[in-house]
Amino acid sequence: MGHIVNIGKHECRIRIGLGLFLFATGGLTALPDWASLGAFCLGAIFLYTGIHHFCPLWKWLGINTSDQPGQKHH
Repeated sequence: MGHIVNIGKHECRIRIGLGLFLFATGGLTALPDWASLGAFCLGAIFLYTGIHHFCPLWKWLGINTSDQPGQKHH
């Protein structure tokens, strides 16, 4: 069972890159604990949405940046 794709290819790449950057920032810098946790959480969200080509917030707001609306991602 897959989600309907609502994120385009370019946005997926940006989200994955940003997610990896936030993970690295949270783990490799001397941030306060709350900031490291925030970076990890945001990084996980961006990675998940980028890998699965689906953003629940975009669905709720009615935004679809996909190149092929209605396509399912498995």
